[in-house]
Amino acid sequence: MPHLFIFGLGYSAKRIRAATEALGWRVTATGSDGELAFEDEERVRGALGAASHVLSSVPPDEAGDPVLMRYGDALGHDWLGYLSSTGVYGDTGGAWVDESAPLGGRRGARVEADLAWLERGARVFRLPGIYGPGRSAFERIAEGRAHRIDVPGQVFSRIHVEDIAAGVVAAFDAPPGAYNLADDLPASQNAVIEEACRLLGAESPPLQSLDEAGLSPQARAFYAENRRVANAKAKRVFGWQPAFPTYREGLADILRRTSP
Repeated sequence: MPHLFIFGLGYSAKRIRAATEALGWRVTATGSDGELAFEDEERVRGALGAASHVLSSVPPDEAGDPVLMRYGDALGHDWLGYLSSTGVYGDTGGAWVDESAPLGGRRGARVEADLAWLERGARVFRLPGIYGPGRSAFERIAEGRAHRIDVPGQVFSRIHVEDIAAGVVAAFDAPPGAYNLADDLPASQNAVIEEACRLLGAESPPLQSLDEAGLSPQARAFYAENRRVANAKAKRVFGWQPAFPTYREGLADILRRTSP
């Protein structure tokens, strides 16, 4: 039986686990919702020794990549996977980027981790804004955190969490390398909020400047980058197709699933 070991059972990794278990695989994971504590080296190393595939969703910190620093010597598996970020491309002024684009921008630790996993022969999945049930525009609207920001020409790519899981599973037979998993329609955050409000029958929030919106530094930094992420390589190499090719299908499905 194939055995997937996951470092960090977070929002996306839980969907990957479910999709993999549906294939009859055994899955073991670290994290608060996993079976093992990351720091329990004896049990983690034992589980790694029994695993056929290893995936990390643990982001780097200021010191580097925690997984590679602590368990790098135990990662000799034929299949390694890493959930990275399209933030490694930096700001492109709205231009399209594919996996051949140079890496840079303000996320140096992310870039270093991304490259370190590539050097180990991993399948590195570069992910844009992740959304899905429990983490979407609907929650921001309900909590009064939804904004429409007046930044003309600003676009972002995004990906439904179920499409991440499908992409990782499809890549079990893919060669090593970097793969963008993004939907087919980069769009402004305003368009997403407006569509969610339309589906709810609610009024859209007013258009504001960045200063008027009173965003946190982290939220404000979201608007410091502008890019469109191409997904053709994943489609070509391992036949992945997003089930939710745009935010419209994704939002409609979330509402369908969560409506009483």
